[in-house]
Amino acid sequence: MISRLHGVLLGREGERVEIETQGGVVYEVEAPLTVLERLPSPGGTVELRTVQVVSETSVALYGFIDPHERALFRRLLTASGVGAKVALAMMSTYSAERLARALVEKDTAALQQISGIGRKKAEKIALDLADKVADLAIVTPSGVGTGSPGGAQDAVQALVALGYSFSDADKAVRDVLEAGTPDTTEDLIRQALAG
Repeated sequence: MISRLHGVLLGREGERVEIETQGGVVYEVEAPLTVLERLPSPGGTVELRTVQVVSETSVALYGFIDPHERALFRRLLTASGVGAKVALAMMSTYSAERLARALVEKDTAALQQISGIGRKKAEKIALDLADKVADLAIVTPSGVGTGSPGGAQDAVQALVALGYSFSDADKAVRDVLEAGTPDTTEDLIRQALAG
């Protein structure tokens, strides 16, 4: 099992990044938006903690920067009806701490903001995971702007408030982040609106 990757970030496409290790092997890793926004530009060195998910149809690697992000992803996968794609969407919508808090507090309104999760599914997931993620709901200090886990989420939520669907807002923010890293959340919102 692959637990960490250290190497050069070759590029990004959607939720996937390619990382070339020192040995010359290139790995394709899927990562939530909250991780993608904190990665260096292509050519930079990166280290990701990974989770390998094997299904009947595929084998995929999911990458995270912080240990608590990887731990939360693993726990999300234990919930009934939560596969890797839903877990990835959950972690793209909220930072690990905020998502864990939403689960602990059984904040179904927040969970329903996640693409593919309706009221009943939100209630079921919160019930399944509230006790399992309580230790991950502690807020950790982070910076301000798009370099922080909240920057892209704030931008997505602002676009939703302006009438975008969540999936359109999410895509607009991803497109801006793939083109480069804006200096502030306001710049990110402005560029997403212009795109």
